[in-house]
Amino acid sequence: MRSTAAILALVALTVLSPLSAQEITYEVVDVDADHAGDGGERILQGEVAAIPQGIAAYGPFRVLDHGHAALVDVTDARSPAQFAAMLKDYPGIGMIEMIECPGTEDDLANLRLGRMIRDKGIATHVPAGGSVRSGGVELFLAGARRYADAGAEFAVHSWMDDTGLEPDDYAANAPENRRYIVYYEQMGMSPIEARAFYAMTNSVPFESARWFGASEMGLWVTLDRAGA
Repeated sequence: MRSTAAILALVALTVLSPLSAQEITYEVVDVDADHAGDGGERILQGEVAAIPQGIAAYGPFRVLDHGHAALVDVTDARSPAQFAAMLKDYPGIGMIEMIECPGTEDDLANLRLGRMIRDKGIATHVPAGGSVRSGGVELFLAGARRYADAGAEFAVHSWMDDTGLEPDDYAANAPENRRYIVYYEQMGMSPIEARAFYAMTNSVPFESARWFGASEMGLWVTLDRAGA
């Protein structure tokens, strides 16, 4: 359990400000957060995990065996149905290895996919050399148990909608912002933690990325240990 002082310190660094309300119908998250910008340097320097072939493919998912699948590509509007089809054929899958997760082309579908992962009680694991970026981070948080090895990489940034607007262009309590805070709460964060984490993800613009490793992720959410 993270201490109250640690949580408040994170909140103090990432405060949302009031904004004017607007309406949009669709959101896009960058699928290739490739440059560090103001967010620091990449964690991985050539130590990238290999993409597994698997025994079956369902969109961005690869079935590794009857208990494990891997996420190896960008998600999109088809991903929730592909995930459901995979579980129908391989109902014993209990863990998703997050190998190469650039983000999503359909953020609303991505949030539905995350809720499906949580509802099925599936764990998420980022191995050493695994890279989870942009909308992929929401899927990592969906794990009923979450594992991240030393050498795992995460990257976050602001989302951008199809009109070019970012989170700070909307009111803090606008639906476009609230949907993420509600999602983080559904993934187990307290209201304070959810707002702080969301503000951290928006601390760099869409064109950039904030990079960090497993140790920092462990400050935001409880990470399980292998064998626990």
